[in-house]
Amino acid sequence: MNTFQLEAASREAAGKKAARAVRREGLIPAVLYGQAPVELPYKGTLNPGEKIVEIENGRGLLVTDLVVTNENVRHLIYTPNIYLVELTVKGSRTAKAILKDIQFHPVTDAILHIDFLEVFEDQPIIMAVPVVLEGHAEGVKAGGKLNLEIRKLRVKALYGQIPEKLTVNVETLGLGKVIKVGDLSYPGLELVNAKNAVVCAVKLTRASRGQESATAS
Repeated sequence: MNTFQLEAASREAAGKKAARAVRREGLIPAVLYGQAPVELPYKGTLNPGEKIVEIENGRGLLVTDLVVTNENVRHLIYTPNIYLVELTVKGSRTAKAILKDIQFHPVTDAILHIDFLEVFEDQPIIMAVPVVLEGHAEGVKAGGKLNLEIRKLRVKALYGQIPEKLTVNVETLGLGKVIKVGDLSYPGLELVNAKNAVVCAVKLTRASRGQESATAS
């Protein structure tokens, strides 16, 4: 997986009012969620923008409120590629993270908020990886149309094992046939989509139906 260098600044004010104020400045509010639980009460020193959120009795997660610029995140978000984000928080710390969620304005499509999830070498994560079809399907040669039904598959693995794309070979895929999630496997990866979900299919067209009728007669 390729890496993306991103600089952010911490923000001490949180909540909807503070987020609106950040947006008025032309910036984007964001949050970095930790994934390694800490014991409560927390005895460490918190940097500006950091807080501990309790997840269960005696354990919590480190959460950092951030602000990023549109220019800095544009090439991270508007791309089909996936990245491991090397996040540098000014005056605070650095962390490795992935995009967890992005909120867009329903009318303007402007970025309203970004969630990052901190990742560690020894802890598996779930991430959506683009699917790429490879080969010329037998069903297409017979006049069918190849459709990609799922553009990204969710995989569970250590981040160092997650590839930039998942290749699906369709050469033997016949007319009217499908490839499901359960038909696929990749070393070191667990596919977490439903096993009966259709990844790609060669669908019948008028031309292929005509060819089938001609053959039958």
